[in-house]
Amino acid sequence: MSALPPASHTVSASPIGPSKAELSLPPADTKRWVMRRKAQVVAAVRKGDISPEDACTRYNISPEELQSWQKLIESHGVTALRATKLQDYRHSNGHAPSKGHNTPRSMRG
Repeated sequence: MSALPPASHTVSASPIGPSKAELSLPPADTKRWVMRRKAQVVAAVRKGDISPEDACTRYNISPEELQSWQKLIESHGVTALRATKLQDYRHSNGHAPSKGHNTPRSMRG
């Protein structure tokens, strides 16, 4: 009987079904990034289930976006990943809102 190869931290489908790491990750074709899905990706990267590079490739996100999710969780917790909260945290970190931030495009001058 041959020994099993060492476990790999890459996320790929196996002939017998998805790995435990794959089951904890959002689908690769995710378009709507709710806070739960962002948190799942950050947790998988932290645990080593997927590398940051593989996560960025799989989800078509930039390394900066992934890093921003990680920093928000570290600084403010998972709830900071909500899209509406993200604006609040960005503004509280000294970033001024853009001109016409909450103004409808048709009313901007």
